Amino acid sequence: MDHNTSSSSPKTNTPFFIALQLAWELGYLIAIPAVIFGFAGAYLDKVWRTSPLCLLVGLVLALAISTLGVWRTIQRLNKEDQKPGS
Repeated sequence: MDHNTSSSSPKTNTPFFIALQLAWELGYLIAIPAVIFGFAGAYLDKVWRTSPLCLLVGLVLALAISTLGVWRTIQRLNKEDQKPGS
């Protein structure tokens, strides 16, 4: 009895799953720096009593890091799309 399990499992290379993977990747690229630098800035504002200066600086840094991450992801996807045979 030879059971082929690959035919019953969902295909992960369909456009839906590719888009879902990209959405998760971009979500993490944006959310993680915002949370880390946002909380760090809020904490430093509390310690140094500089509210909201450190929070704003942290969010600007998070925006810059997220923008760079999204840019690199777009560049990688463009290179993959331009490969011969794609």
